[in-house]
Order: sequence, then C-alpha cells, then structure tokens
Amino acid sequence: MDIRVLKPADIPHVQSTNITNLPENYFMKYYLYHALSWPQLSYVAVDVSRPKKTPYDPPKIVGYVLAKMEEEPVNGIQHGHITSLSVMRTHRRLGLAEKLMRQSQRAMVEMFGAQYVSLHVRMSNIAALRLYRDTLGFEVEKVESKYYADGEDAYSMKMNLNPLREQLEADEDYADEGEEVGDVGKKEKKKEDGEQGKTKRKVKLGRGLGVGELVERNESSKA
Repeated sequence: MDIRVLKPADIPHVQSTNITNLPENYFMKYYLYHALSWPQLSYVAVDVSRPKKTPYDPPKIVGYVLAKMEEEPVNGIQHGHITSLSVMRTHRRLGLAEKLMRQSQRAMVEMFGAQYVSLHVRMSNIAALRLYRDTLGFEVEKVESKYYADGEDAYSMKMNLNPLREQLEADEDYADEGEEVGDVGKKEKKKEDGEQGKTKRKVKLGRGLGVGELVERNESSKA
C-alpha cells in the first residue's frame, strides 16, 4: 500500500471513491481547487499489489483525505480543515484512514504552521466518531444543526496540533549531531583538523611516473 500526495490526475478516481462511500459529493472543480491551492495537504492510498497490464492503467485508489487551510482564519490563527475522508470497504480495518489523517495533519504543521485542525462529522457516523475522538484525539466543539443537505446534525470537532509541532521539533533536535561530547569527540575533531591542515605535496602522475616510457619499451621489445 502506498500513501502519497494527491495529484490532479487522481481526481476522477478520488471522486469515484467518494461517490461510492459517502452521501456528500462534490463537483470535479472542488477537488481541483484543493489540489491546486494546497497541494501538500491531500493524500491518497493506492493499492500497489494489483499488477499493471499496461503503463496506462490508472492507479487503484482505495482511500483519500481531502484537506485545506482556512483562508480567513479567526483571529489570524492558522488552522487546517478536513473536507472529506473515505476508504473503500474492501480496504477498511487496515489503519489507512488514520495514516491519511496523520499525514495531512503533519503537512499542515510543517508547511503552514497550523495550530489546530477542524472537521464536521455526522452524529450518526459512529465509526468516524471513534476514529476522530478515540484514535486521533479530536474533541467535540459544538453541534451544528441541520448541517448536511438531508437535514442531519453534525458535530463540529477540533484537534490541537501544538503537541504534534513539539514532537516534530524534538525529533529534529534529536537528529542534529550537535557538538562533540567528552574526550572522544575532541580527539576526533583534532584528528579531522590535523588531516585538513596537512601540508600538500606534489605527486607524479601518468608519464611523470615513467608509465609512458615503460609502455613504449614494452612495445619496442615486442617489435
């Protein structure tokens, strides 16, 4: 299974996945709007186990997350929003929805400095509620009455991304080699400085080593 950034060429397959699984559907241009405006935030899950018969075979997209940044954030606080998330029934219970969400959230923090992410979910969607609340750590902020076209209410949910930012910063600090530690580090540094400070000396190459003359002598001896 491959999880990668959504490409414009993926949109028809993503739309097909959306229509198959969800009652909330979107026009093609709405997907394109996300893909072109925030190309770092939307991801697809591709089943790469299916062999391609020709180079022109489309990817088998079995899940996606469509995400964006809020264009006019309240109080100027940068935050992301999950527009849509779906995984085909044939590929559920593999952790794909969680992986797609976490990848998008990470991109929100790294690329845009998002402080939190929001989403809406049907109150009757128990499976999605478990994922958002119990697995990912979203909290219900409020209930929006008749949010969906069929009149169903929605939970407006929110997740603080500051712990993720701190984790990413800690990982970067850990990856940094930093200064030398103890006598071993100092010895290694002195050794490197010594090697860099060694006096350069000229060496003979090619004919300077007499290689040309040796070849000429061998050829003349054969003659």
